[in-house]
Amino acid sequence: MNFGGSLNNSSGGGLGGATIVADIPFSNNMAAAGAMAQNIYNSPGLSLALQQPSIGNQGDGVRMGENFEASIGRRSREEEHESRSGSDNIDGVSGDDQDAANNRPRKKRYHRHTPQQIQELEALFKECPHPDEKQRLELSKRLCLETRQVKFWFQNRRTQMKTQLERHENSLLRQENDKLRAENMSIREAMRNPICTNCGGPAIIGDLSLEEQHLRIENARLKDELDRVCALASKFLGRPLTSLATSIASPLPNSNLELGVGSNGFGGLSTTLPLGPDFGGGVSNSLPVVPPNGVERSMFLELALAAMDELVKMAQTDEPLWIRSLEVGREILNHDEYSRMFTPCIGIKPAGFLTEASRQTGLVIINSLALVETLMDSNRWAEMFPCMIARTSTTDVISSGMGGTRNGAIQLMHAELQLLSPLVPVREVNFLRFCKQHAEGVWAVVDVSIDTLRETSGAPTTYVKCRRLPSGCVVQDMPNGYSKVTWVEHVEYDESQIHHLYRPLLSSGIGFGAQRWVAALQRQCECLAILMSSTVPTGDHTAITASGRRSMLKLAQRMTGNFCAGVCASTVHKWNKLNAGNVDEDVRVMTRKSVDNPGEPPGIVLSAATSVWLPVSPQRLFDFLRDERLRSEWDILSNGGPMQEIAHIAKGQDHGNCVSLLRSSAMNANQSSMLILQETCMDAGGSLVVYAPVDIPAMQVVMSGGDSAYVALLPSGFAIIPDGPGSPGPTTSNGNGDSHRVGGSLLTVAFQILVNSLPTAKLTVESVETVNNLISCTVQKIKAALQCES
Repeated sequence: MNFGGSLNNSSGGGLGGATIVADIPFSNNMAAAGAMAQNIYNSPGLSLALQQPSIGNQGDGVRMGENFEASIGRRSREEEHESRSGSDNIDGVSGDDQDAANNRPRKKRYHRHTPQQIQELEALFKECPHPDEKQRLELSKRLCLETRQVKFWFQNRRTQMKTQLERHENSLLRQENDKLRAENMSIREAMRNPICTNCGGPAIIGDLSLEEQHLRIENARLKDELDRVCALASKFLGRPLTSLATSIASPLPNSNLELGVGSNGFGGLSTTLPLGPDFGGGVSNSLPVVPPNGVERSMFLELALAAMDELVKMAQTDEPLWIRSLEVGREILNHDEYSRMFTPCIGIKPAGFLTEASRQTGLVIINSLALVETLMDSNRWAEMFPCMIARTSTTDVISSGMGGTRNGAIQLMHAELQLLSPLVPVREVNFLRFCKQHAEGVWAVVDVSIDTLRETSGAPTTYVKCRRLPSGCVVQDMPNGYSKVTWVEHVEYDESQIHHLYRPLLSSGIGFGAQRWVAALQRQCECLAILMSSTVPTGDHTAITASGRRSMLKLAQRMTGNFCAGVCASTVHKWNKLNAGNVDEDVRVMTRKSVDNPGEPPGIVLSAATSVWLPVSPQRLFDFLRDERLRSEWDILSNGGPMQEIAHIAKGQDHGNCVSLLRSSAMNANQSSMLILQETCMDAGGSLVVYAPVDIPAMQVVMSGGDSAYVALLPSGFAIIPDGPGSPGPTTSNGNGDSHRVGGSLLTVAFQILVNSLPTAKLTVESVETVNNLISCTVQKIKAALQCES
C-alpha cells in the first residue's frame, strides 16, 4: 500500500520529513485501524522495507530511518518561526516609514486583541471556521474591529490549526519510525542467531531454509501486529476484543461459531452471526478500514461517534428531554433540555430553518440482524420504505464492519425523501450512516448530515434545504423473532417552498416523523412474513399459484413505485414541469417521453397531481376509495357500473392491505375487455390506493407465473394522510363552551395518462386541459359522494 498520494493530497504544503518516506509500504490493517482508534486526523503509518529481508539489503532501511530523523530535526527548527497566534494582526506601514524605507528595514507593527475579543473570535471559530462576509461584518461591529482584522484573524487561526495538525502528524510519524527501527534491529538480531523450535537451542544454519526463515519472521511480525490491531479495535467498538494471535499458529476447530437467530417465518432473512474474524490466511480483511484520504475521513469518524452517542441518549432518555403532550397525543422534544445536554455536532441551525423532532417505539416482526442488513443496503432500504424513499444510493464506504458483521460499518449515502403530495418538495440529504452493536442482540443505526463538514473541508457544496441531525433507530431482539425498535427523527429544514396546507403537518413531526417510519416498517415486515408463509391467508383466491402471486405482487410493486415518482417528481424519471395558464394553481402538470421501456406504453406521458383538505376521517376516506362497489361514484373507467373483484392477494392482517384485480360488471362484453390492477395499504402514517388499467391477455400470463416486467401500465391513485394540528379544519364547541378542531384528511389525487403514442409528437393545449378537467372532476365527485362539497 502506497501512502504517497495521501500525504501529497493533504491541504497546504508538505509534511516536512514525512515526504522522504512517503513511498515506503506498510501493512494496510495497521494503518487503517490505527487511524480509526486514535480518533484523530489520519496519520498513515510507516514501515521499513522488510519484504526482501536479505542481509545485504538491511542497511538501506536503516539509512532511510536516519534520513527521516534528519528531516524531522530540520522541521523542528523551522517550527520556531511559526506564527505565534491567530490573535496578532499586522497593521499597515505609515507614510513616514515609507519615506525611510531606503535607509533602514521596514518595521511591522502588531495589533494585539483584548482577551474578550479573542474569546468571542474563538467561540465563533469553533462553530464556523469559514464565516461569510455577513458574519464577519456583524462580528467586527460587535468587537469594535475592522472587517479586514476579523478576516485576517480567521485566516491566521486556520493556518495555525493546520500547522498544529502537521506538527502532530510529524510527531506520530517520528514515534512510528522509532518503533520500526527497533523492530528492524530485533529482526536482524534474530536472523543472525536462529533458534531451534524443537529443543530451544541454537540452530544450525543448514537446518532452516531461507524461505522458512522468512516465513517465521513474517509470522512473528503478524502476531505482534494483530495484538495491536485488536487493542485499537476494542477502543473503537467500546468493548473488549480478545486477541486471537494464537489462532494463527493453531487455529481452533470451531473458530466460526454461529448463533442462530430466532425463527420469525422469514426463511431467507434468518441471519447467523460469526464470532470473531476468520484468520485463515493472516490478518482478516473484514476489520474496519478507514482509507487514509485526508482530514475529511477522520472528521467523518469523529462525527459518527458523536452522532451515535447522541442517538442512544435521545432514544433512552425520557423526561425532561421528551415531554408527553396530551393535546397531540405524542412525545415532544424539550429544546431547552436538548441544548443543555448536547453540543451541536453539525454546527448551529441556519437562519430561517425550522426544527422537527419525534420519537416512536414499536414491535416489528423481524430480527435485529436482518433489519440492520436492510438499513445498511441502500437498495433494500428503499424497498422497505417505497412510499417514503424516492431514490437512494451509497456514495462511499468508509468501513465495512468488523469480523464479517455490520458492527462498526460507516458509509456515506444520498437519499431523496418524499411525502406524497405535489405541494411538498422532495428532501435531498447527504448523510453519514453508522452502525454499531452495543450488546448481544442490541444494535443502533444513526444518520447525520455531512454538508457542514464538506463546507469546512473546502469540498464543493450546494444550498442545503434540509439537515439531518442525529437520527435513526435502536433495535433490540425480542422473543419469537420480533424486535423492539425505537426510532428518533430530528431534522432542520427550510419551509419556504412548502405549501401552507402542509406546514403544520411537517412542523409537528408527523409528515416525515418517527411514527411514519415505524408504521411503514411494521406493515412491510408483516407483508414479508405473510408472503414467506407456506399457508395461504384467508380470503385469497386459491386458483392463483404461488408463482402467480409473486408475479402479481412484483407488478403491483412497480406500479406503486411509478405512482410515487409521478406525484413527487423525483429524479427516478425525468419529468418536465409545465406552466400552463389554464391549469389550477394547486395542480402540478408534468410531462415526459417514454421510449424503449417495456413496462410502459411508448409515447408522451402526462402527469397531473393536486392535494386538497377534506373534513373526513382518513379511515372513512380510505374505505370509500378502495371499495370496488362504490367505484362508479368517482371513476370514469368503471363505465357507470360497479366493479367486481376477481383476484385478491392479502399483504397484511388488515383487509385493506392487499392487491386486487378488478373487472367491470357491465353487461356489454366490449366494456369488459379491460381489467384494473389495484393495490391498497394503510397504517398509522397514512394510506394509499393505486390502480392502473391492464390488458386481460397480459394479466393471464402474470397470474400463471410469467414475467411481469413486460406488462405496460401507467398508474393513478390517491394518497391519504391525517392532517396535523393547525390544519384548516372547522371547530365545534360543547355545552361547557370548550371548542376543539374537527380532524380531517389531506388527500392527494394523481393521474398518469398517455396523450400520444408517438414520442416525437408535440404536446397540445387540449391534452393539458383534458387532464386538468379530469383531476378537478374526480375531486368534485369525491366531495359530493362524501357530502363535503364546502
